[in-house]
Amino acid sequence: MVLNGLLKEKRAVLVERWREALFESYPLETRQFFRKEKDRFQNPVAHRLSRGIEGLYGALLQETEEEELKGYLDEIIRVKAVQDFSPSQALAFIFLLKGLIREELAAELCDEELGRQCLEFESHIDGLALLGFEVYMQCREKLSEIRIDEVKRRVSGLLRKAGLGMELE
Repeated sequence: MVLNGLLKEKRAVLVERWREALFESYPLETRQFFRKEKDRFQNPVAHRLSRGIEGLYGALLQETEEEELKGYLDEIIRVKAVQDFSPSQALAFIFLLKGLIREELAAELCDEELGRQCLEFESHIDGLALLGFEVYMQCREKLSEIRIDEVKRRVSGLLRKAGLGMELE
């Protein structure tokens, strides 16, 4: 596949541009911190986001199994789900890759066969977004479960202190 070769050739540029596009979804001060602090322990969020972007890009080029894709998506989407991004905000970064590829390969995409391959690749990106929505919903469900469990613990503690001794399940 000719497109695959071009995408591998442009990997560093596209991954960096995709990472920057992802960082753009954050406030200015946060973006500046993400770009400035390179230590993964001082800046774990940017590290996770970067690792997820790099993994996703490589996985898309290799047409990786669904579970591996979910793992890379989870790196990014878990962070966004915890930060209360809406589903559309949390997943918008996936669709940005299409535009970045079109911009980076604008001259080459004049070729009809390459253009067809690009549309096919974009279908894989759309599939990735659907998978990403699944991951987002799983993360939000888990957060809800954690919150519910915390409320149950608090209420149970209050009941014990009040001498009612009832346990919530």
